[in-house]
Formats: sequence, structure tokens, C-alpha cells
Amino acid sequence: MKLKLLFALLIVQLGFAQQRTCGTDAYMETVMANPQLKQQYLDLQQQFESELQRLEIQQQARQDGQLANSPNATIRIPVAVHYPSVSNTSSETVKSCLRALAQRQLAILNADYNATNADLSQWLSDASTFPGINYGVMDVSWELATQNHPAGTGLSNGTLAVTFGTDFLSGANTDTTWSGYSNLVVRNISGGILGYSPLGGSPSGGMTVVIDDNAFGAAMPVAPTTCAGYVPGAPYNLGRTLTHELGHFFNLNHTFQGCDGTNCNTSGDRVCDTPPAGDPEYGCPAAGSRTSTCGVTQLTMNYMDYPSDACMYMFTSGQATRMTAWYNTIAAQLTTNTLGNNQFVASNFSIAPNPNRGTFSIQLKEQTDKFSVLILDSLGRVVYDNEFNQTVDLSQTIQLNNALTGIYFVTIESNGETVTKKIIVE
Repeated sequence: MKLKLLFALLIVQLGFAQQRTCGTDAYMETVMANPQLKQQYLDLQQQFESELQRLEIQQQARQDGQLANSPNATIRIPVAVHYPSVSNTSSETVKSCLRALAQRQLAILNADYNATNADLSQWLSDASTFPGINYGVMDVSWELATQNHPAGTGLSNGTLAVTFGTDFLSGANTDTTWSGYSNLVVRNISGGILGYSPLGGSPSGGMTVVIDDNAFGAAMPVAPTTCAGYVPGAPYNLGRTLTHELGHFFNLNHTFQGCDGTNCNTSGDRVCDTPPAGDPEYGCPAAGSRTSTCGVTQLTMNYMDYPSDACMYMFTSGQATRMTAWYNTIAAQLTTNTLGNNQFVASNFSIAPNPNRGTFSIQLKEQTDKFSVLILDSLGRVVYDNEFNQTVDLSQTIQLNNALTGIYFVTIESNGETVTKKIIVE
């Protein structure tokens, strides 16, 4: 009988381990219990509400034809990634692997926030289930900082802002040494939590997003031993945990905040184009298959719900507006002088032919000492990862063995600058 009970408990625990768990609500309880942090939070929220109202009035004026559409510059956000549990004396092989893991994660992040992720194509068939809802585009670029690093960090100009073995977050969730950055800390989190973030984060305070070491980045076809302990496992192996948690940092609630209230601007998740829900959805429910506790069809593929990575693929337009309003509120806190100029990389590299059948060339206008090429498939899996050193050729042929038809994302990094290009394999 005891053995049966232990077995049943084990099954329950394994079941829970397969469910997404976010620690943001618990984290915010600690913030609101601190009078100083609470007041800072409330002050920022007040500024945010004014900015959100301004953006919504502006959008309505454009829809009514009273205001012409004008393109905005892409938002650039400086990122620092921290691996506190990896010794700074680790081999360069280990460090290079973890830097590449960070680059893979940012490539996924930028695709998700800019609605260039390949699995968004599912919305073509799913949208009819959700009339009046459009996917959101934020036009943002998270980039690893490369210059003007904080004093005492040991990082020189031209090196990526990735640290190892630091005391970052030793007993705290902020570090003012790294104020002005979008700080991502990758470490083991107890209790089965995949990640957490402040709701409405403040870069000037050195606030961070913490991601469990088994949910950061994208899994590779063959996990490299040099990244042992930092290779994400299914069903959270496509980098969407960070997409979810950064949504919190940019002031998005979970979509399952409840049904009470008739004003969608002040109740639930406070986003009017996300259907209200009282409970999260897990796993991979088919679009339109879940009716929420509020009596409406639940938007289960939304990044701010709890499905598996492979089954979340979109923000709504309202969520994108809300995040843009938060960015506008905290933009002055970001130290953008830490970012390099990506114009050289963008103009120096081109890809041809595109579309192709899995074989193509990366062509350079000018020689460069070294550059790396990372290619992800539509599910965020790494299908190619290589570095070219001291090459004199202005053209490098890339061959994707057994490549399936579909969309792929090619990220090229050179001297701390990156550019991502989309290719189609026919």
C-alpha cells in the first residue's frame, strides 16, 4: 500500500513538473511589501497610464484618418546575460558555448516580439476563432551590449556583455552595478519555477529577469557537452519562457487574471483584446478548444498564458501597445551607449540565393577577421552553428543537410554586432 501511495505521489509530482510555473506574482508580493519599492512602482505606473492613454488616442486618430501613419525607429535595448554558477575561470570553450546560447535566445526573443516567428503562420487558420483580435508587433531589438561596460566587470570594449561567476543577485533581485541594462540571469530556480520578473521592471534599479537554467535558449539537435547543465529540456526548450517573463517586465499580466469587472481597461489583465480567463491552460490545446471560466474561448496560444513552448506563438495588438507604452515610460533609464552600430554587419553581409533548397552563400562586401553563423528553424531549434576565423574569402557556402521546406532565421555576428535575416527553403 505504501509503495502504491509513493508511486501515486511521484506521478503527481512529475505531472506538475510538466506544467509551466511563473514566479512573478510571488516576486511582486515582496516588492509591494517594501514601502520604497512600492512607491517607485506606483509612480512609474502613473506615468505609464498617461503614456498608454496617449498611444491609444494616437492609434484611434490613425484609424479614423485624422493622423497619418509614420514609421517609428526600431527600439534597441541593451542586454547583459549573467551565469552566476559558471566560474570565470572556466575554459573559453565553455564560455563561447554559453555566449552562443545567449545569442540563440535573443534571436528567438526578437522574432517573437516582432511577429517574425515562423509558427505565427498558424494564426492564418486560428484567427477565425477569435474575431476582432490581431497579433501584435512591437518593433524592438534586444541586443547584447558591446561597449562602455560597467567599471570593475572585467569586460573590455568590443566584448559581449555576458558574465560568469559574478555575485550578481547574491541574495537579491537587483544589482545597481548593471543599472540601465536589460539584465537576464540564468541559474537554477527551486520549486519548479521556470522564471520570474517584476511586473513593470525598472532598468535604473538594476532589476532583472531570472530564467531557470533548464529553460533558457533553444535546444540544439545534439546537445554540446560544453553547455552541460544549461541545455533546455522539452516542453520548455524553444526559448519562450523568456518571451513570457519579459512580457511581465514590460507590464503585461497573465491573461488569466479573472472575470470580474465590466471594464476591460481596469479588470482582468487590463488588455481589451485578450479574452478574459480565470485559470491558465497547459500543454498544447488546439486553437478554440478551451472555454475559459469566464465563458469565452481562451486564447491559449498567447505568450502570457501557460502552454508549452511549441504551442505559444503570439502577443495581441493590445499587448504590444501596452508594452510600447511601458518602454516609453522607462526609455530614459536604458544606457543605449552600450550598444554598437549594427549598420556595418547589416550592410556587409548578404544571402543568396533566397529562396533556396538548403544550400546558399553568405557574401561579404569587406573582409572581417571572424564572424559566426547561427541558423534556427521555425520551431527555434538550432540547425547550424559555426564560426569562421581569419578567412580571406568573401563568400562562404552554407549547406543545411536534410533541410525541410520552410522558413529559417540566419543570425550573423561579427565584432559584437548581429543581424538576423530570414531565408526560405523550398
